[in-house]
Amino acid sequence: MTPNVPVVEQLVYIVDDDEALRDSLLWLLDSTGLKAQAFDSAEAFLAAWSPRLNGCLVLDIRMPGMNGLELQEKLAAMHSTLPIIFITGHGDVPMAVSALKKGAVDFIEKPFNDQDMVKLIHTALAEDRKHHDSRLQEADAQRRIEGLTPREREVLELIVAGRLNKQIADDLGISIKTVEVHRARVMEKMGVNSLAELVQHVMSAHKND
Repeated sequence: MTPNVPVVEQLVYIVDDDEALRDSLLWLLDSTGLKAQAFDSAEAFLAAWSPRLNGCLVLDIRMPGMNGLELQEKLAAMHSTLPIIFITGHGDVPMAVSALKKGAVDFIEKPFNDQDMVKLIHTALAEDRKHHDSRLQEADAQRRIEGLTPREREVLELIVAGRLNKQIADDLGISIKTVEVHRARVMEKMGVNSLAELVQHVMSAHKND
């Protein structure tokens, strides 16, 4: 169902005002084959952010200027789906718990174990791939709906609303046989084999309406 597309490159975006920590993380990720980019402030990352970014964000909670929680809120307001792992000091755990409730993947306390950090990052990257695949499916479902004729779209909406063929025929003033023809074409063009699949695809296409 999802069209063939190139594999999207994922980056780990490190946002921390501590230069030594940034350098250490960059070295760690490079040694495990993960690509990363570092920023010394939330403002610097925000200036570089785009909806097209794929990967995850490793974000310090306490920083001069905009802190990590404020950046999380701004990204959420821009509908960013980048998974976030927070780096916290010992006294920041209550703040980190608040961040989790707002959608962060997890948090890790300083000083952290390198393997624990890498494991968290792989979890976050897997979540990002799910978000990406979901967006592709939504776009594909929308494209397929746009490929339907106006009459096929009418039939589609009535099918999804739970109307039977006879009811659809009455609603549209056409024969049951004509409804059956339109229904078969809708199923074919939407690339589905069952009513359940059809409903799922329509719901997916309407997510961003």
